[in-house]
Amino acid sequence: MEDNTVDQANANEEQQGHETESNSSNDENSSSTESTHDFEAKIKEQEDKFLRLYAEFENYRRRSSREKAEYLTGASQEMIMAMLPILDDFERAIKNNEQVTDVAILKEGFQLIYTKLGQILEAKGLKPIDAMSQPFDYNLHEAIANVPVEDEALKGKVIDQVEKGYYLNEKVIRFARVAVGQ
Repeated sequence: MEDNTVDQANANEEQQGHETESNSSNDENSSSTESTHDFEAKIKEQEDKFLRLYAEFENYRRRSSREKAEYLTGASQEMIMAMLPILDDFERAIKNNEQVTDVAILKEGFQLIYTKLGQILEAKGLKPIDAMSQPFDYNLHEAIANVPVEDEALKGKVIDQVEKGYYLNEKVIRFARVAVGQ
């Protein structure tokens, strides 16, 4: 009987050993399954964050493009609104020119319109580039001709301005087209 009890005890120990191995194996499988699930959950969370960020960026890009277009349209509208009085002045001048016989009055009318236009453009940031008798500067001037000069003081300087240049808010928007003494 003792042998039977010993055999049964050994069988119990073996069964417990197998259960322990099975439990540790199950524990390994379950911990590996849990870590896989954790990893997959983290990946899905990161994908979700990425998609949300991408959508937010796309919305920002569309919104900024729309705002830029609206800004340009608004700036154009503002400039046109400022120019409308000059258009009105020209229309009145054309209408009155049919009846005027004195050329001096015509000249005075055009001079007034020119002055008004200059004031509006200056208020918007436009300034002419002063080129005459200035040393040639390729940042401000475009040389269209070299003219031989006898006076050494005029060499390398602008001696004639064919077309005015302009700044808009301190940035050159059109170079002065000039003839340079050589």
